[in-house]
Amino acid sequence: MSDLLMKLGRSPATAGIVKMLGLPHPVQLARAPGGYEAQPFAGKNVLLARAGNGYALASLQAAVLEAGATLLDDRPSSPEERLDILILDATCCTVPADYRALYDFFHPVMRRISPNGRVLLVAALPEEAEDPVAAAAARGIEGFSRSLGKELGKNGTTVNLAYVARDAVDRLAGVVRFFCGVQATYVSGQAVHVRSRVPAPAGLPFEQALKGKVALVTGSARGIGKATAERLAQEGAQVVCLDVPGAADALHQTCIAIGALPLMMDISSPDTPRRIADFFREKFGGLDIVVHNAGVTRDRTLANMKEHYWDLVVNINFAAIGAIDALLLSEKTLRDYGRIVCLSSISGVAGNFGQTNYAATKAALIGYVAAQAPRLATRGICINAVAPGFIETAMTEEMPFMTREVGRRLNSLKQGGKPRDVAELVTFLSTPGAYGISGDTIRVCGQGMIGA
Repeated sequence: MSDLLMKLGRSPATAGIVKMLGLPHPVQLARAPGGYEAQPFAGKNVLLARAGNGYALASLQAAVLEAGATLLDDRPSSPEERLDILILDATCCTVPADYRALYDFFHPVMRRISPNGRVLLVAALPEEAEDPVAAAAARGIEGFSRSLGKELGKNGTTVNLAYVARDAVDRLAGVVRFFCGVQATYVSGQAVHVRSRVPAPAGLPFEQALKGKVALVTGSARGIGKATAERLAQEGAQVVCLDVPGAADALHQTCIAIGALPLMMDISSPDTPRRIADFFREKFGGLDIVVHNAGVTRDRTLANMKEHYWDLVVNINFAAIGAIDALLLSEKTLRDYGRIVCLSSISGVAGNFGQTNYAATKAALIGYVAAQAPRLATRGICINAVAPGFIETAMTEEMPFMTREVGRRLNSLKQGGKPRDVAELVTFLSTPGAYGISGDTIRVCGQGMIGA
């Protein structure tokens, strides 16, 4: 779907009018059509530093160099030298005075950040702090990163934060590659938690990262589910696409295009968990990745909500996920070191008018992954949620023009995301390299202005 404002802003005939009216002028976001590369930062200038005696610098430096970056020794020598990636190890910030390091690092170079730049801050886990002031100092970096993201978003630059435990700094390579890479083009203002609760996998491939893995994507005939299936297949996974029989034509077209297998089921049917488990055990001997993408909306104000609409949304969006996982986990059809990714929503974070049923289920998934994470850790399984914001899909195309325009602009990047952007985050969370992250909910919303 085309973005009229972006077209007007790039046209010589109308760019001046857009500027005169003070309308947003979104930049073209960088996106990668292919899969992961061995050295994704080749040709990129990276400024990396630490505040005081931060404990993550060595791991960050190794990750950046392995990814092929040009690591600058100090500040750029001239205003013309652009910065593509900025990384600050702020794990030593324990008192208010330590915040001066944030100013000293960023202030001199704010105007030298390239379009579609990437900024990553790394902070200590607040719960590991020795006293309340140190915990507060660590937590405050999140406010800094979110505000910085809103300042830099107009240039297509994303800003994210990784809280990292002292014993988990060796798990930062995958985090750096994703959040400092092109795949994070619509992920900004987010905070992830890197811990050592999950055992390390046997290998960490950076190309064809899912080769040999078997993945299930529900609701994958079209939209975000389809994009996710395509992206997982690009990384070498054998994908099984599940959708309702009514979407059979679209489902088969998707499967033919990416070499996936179709599975036509209604996930809310009582016998579906059993059928899924039997299929994967008989066909592949098990399963490695489950992406719970299928979901529905039946929007009404609560006063006008019909009982069957309420039950339908709760059963599909929440109850079915719990039932499927319960069987896959109890019978160990989901193999050790597996991955579960649940599609939540910005509505689950902030609520939305007329979506009491939908928002309840999407908020439930946020609680679900947080509660499941420690229970699954001993098996090496990571579980996370992804919360999309305004994504350009067939559903948003049907919105009234002004509603759609407002939805597109209410984020730091001033534009809607693509299904591929959501698929990129889902894919990263499905890889072995994401083994430090479990129990988190990460938004794909261009740092939407609504919600946390």
